[in-house]
Amino acid sequence: MPFLTQLAAVAKRTGFPVTEVAGWRSRGHGPQPAVEGIVCHHTAGPAGGGDYPSLAVVRDGRPGPDRPLSHFGLGRSGRIYVVAAGRCWHNAPSTSSLHDNSSSLGIEAENNGSQPWPAAQLDAYRRLCAQLCTEFGLPAARVRAHREVNRQKPDPHSINMTDFRAGIARLIAGEDDMPTAKEIADAVYERLTHEVSADTWAAKQGILEPGQRVDARTAWRQTWAYGKDGYHRVREILTLLRGQDVVDANAAAAHRARPRQGRALSDATHRGGAGRRQHRLQFGQRRSAGSTA
Repeated sequence: MPFLTQLAAVAKRTGFPVTEVAGWRSRGHGPQPAVEGIVCHHTAGPAGGGDYPSLAVVRDGRPGPDRPLSHFGLGRSGRIYVVAAGRCWHNAPSTSSLHDNSSSLGIEAENNGSQPWPAAQLDAYRRLCAQLCTEFGLPAARVRAHREVNRQKPDPHSINMTDFRAGIARLIAGEDDMPTAKEIADAVYERLTHEVSADTWAAKQGILEPGQRVDARTAWRQTWAYGKDGYHRVREILTLLRGQDVVDANAAAAHRARPRQGRALSDATHRGGAGRRQHRLQFGQRRSAGSTA
């Protein structure tokens, strides 16, 4: 079998975007001898880094296996990367003669080995496998996980291959009853959100709009923001009240001080008058004594 230069056209029939990696038509360890099976992998690459950060490794190899490591790459968005048209070192040793490097095609899907699979990526995975099966006359049963044909491997993680192959079989048969990525996203959104009723407290307070769909996190954040704003308003009012209390307290203290000052003055005046009367009395007594003498 020659180099499989039709692989890009096959990938485009999935309806997902396709990137033809430069040099793919002649890349490989010689021509692909046969296509009897398809092996599904995950890259075990970084958790972040964009759509397909493992491209350089899949294309150029790593210490140990020489390049290339797989015929296809599959990005998190569902984008398909056509890497090589010749034989690739993607599965050895194989427990199946139909799924070794000389008899099968490899697909390396971007995933760090534990993170959830995006719905679009899984949809593209099934559709690519289905188109390859159709192109090379294979049943869905020939699609195998790496872990199913190599005892040393765990990939692709968490994918139920029985269900995965059932979906591929439906696609091969033309029974495209699987939801699209948008339909899946809409269904998840409907499941995880709730419509705000007009008679709820949050709607009556103007925090949320009646008919608005919100998830628990959004509702909490908006309610918290409302409560936080109310908290700061209460603090401002309390500050003003405390300031008024100080003014009132000062006024009351001044008012209490005025009567005391008045009493003190009256007392002083009273003492002054009594002193003068006593002085006049003593002076009068002395005058009387003088006159008698």
